[in-house]
Amino acid sequence: MKGAIGVRMAVARLVLSIVRVLGLGVALSAATLPTGTEIQLRLTSEVSSEKPSGQPVTAVVIAPVLLNGTGVIGFGTQLSGTTADARPNQSAANGGNETPATLRLQITTIRDDRGQSKPISCVLEGVENSREAVDQTGLITGITASHTFTSLADEGINKLEKKSDSLGQLLATVKSAMVKQADPSIDYKPGVEFTVKLTQPLDWTPSGDMGMLPPITPANTLAEIVAEAPFRTVALKPPSPSDLTNLMFIGAKEQIEAAFKQAGWFAADPLGHASTMRTAQAIIQDSGYDEAPMSILTLNGQPPDMTFEKQNNTFASRHHIRIWQIQPVFQGQPVFIAAATHDIKIYFSKTSRSITHGIDPNIDRERIKVINDLLFTKQIQALSLVGRTNIPKDISNATGDVLQTDNKIAVLQFKNR
Repeated sequence: MKGAIGVRMAVARLVLSIVRVLGLGVALSAATLPTGTEIQLRLTSEVSSEKPSGQPVTAVVIAPVLLNGTGVIGFGTQLSGTTADARPNQSAANGGNETPATLRLQITTIRDDRGQSKPISCVLEGVENSREAVDQTGLITGITASHTFTSLADEGINKLEKKSDSLGQLLATVKSAMVKQADPSIDYKPGVEFTVKLTQPLDWTPSGDMGMLPPITPANTLAEIVAEAPFRTVALKPPSPSDLTNLMFIGAKEQIEAAFKQAGWFAADPLGHASTMRTAQAIIQDSGYDEAPMSILTLNGQPPDMTFEKQNNTFASRHHIRIWQIQPVFQGQPVFIAAATHDIKIYFSKTSRSITHGIDPNIDRERIKVINDLLFTKQIQALSLVGRTNIPKDISNATGDVLQTDNKIAVLQFKNR
């Protein structure tokens, strides 16, 4: 999967969630992070293959880094550096081959809000939800425009023009009015997320926010709500059991909406002609669509009350979550339950006879992604990981993707307003 976070990072995220829930991980006085340690970051600057090397690169830590279960680097720690090997895409000329764009993010400094600053040696490991590829040296290589659907359509129209000039011109006019040429440049805006890996040990004195939160109390009341909550969504076309619920939120709808927006998520557009056309354009142009619609899944026969997603520059890959309000209240606060998965590819489904997404089967990884993103906003006051005994084994969603989970649901309680 292009730009995907590796399995080791997913395991680290899972460990992090358990550490937080158990209230472990008191910060060390000093620590040495070994070579190979991964750090998750979010860009706060814009970088592009269209600009010369040497552009400033700034980013913040979006998931605490652990050493033996103890927090070392906290939320919001800043990293910086410059770009290198910036080269724009070169289109094919005189029968030659197209040369894709390239870019390198060289992170060289880490500093926290207390003034601690040190050089850091690391390499880019992956760019989240990206259409580009990243090699072992950290070089980002862009797409080739000549292999996109847009270019293939142009080839077909050109061939048709040789047989029927008027029809070819008509199709070319329709295509140009609806679809832009694919942009093969590497352009990452603030908010794009990526992972770096240490290439040399880093000595660091922990001082940042590790996101340690107390568990939600009373635990027995929470367990009762979890036990009674629905755990399986249902697809509409065709009606079939689908995604599992894996998150629960305690707080007002407005708080949830504000927190996801602050964390860089977008509300999904409703299904309809306009959103369908924008989806088609994103697929054909190999580009992103921040508010792309989602297929409708129901819970207790009801569609979601909220839907959010986080993309980068490709429709094929995105984080997304559907959220429903349920009947119980907890300490006077509304309760919402959610199903979050990570789309990692698109394909034609024979079941639904439409283009659909395939997901990362380990849905616990997406659970941890949502937890970290919401903790980063500092709007959460308590967190619990609650086990469930009613989850069936060996299950799949409505499109046939296997669902792997530890059968726990993460419950996040928002701060009192």
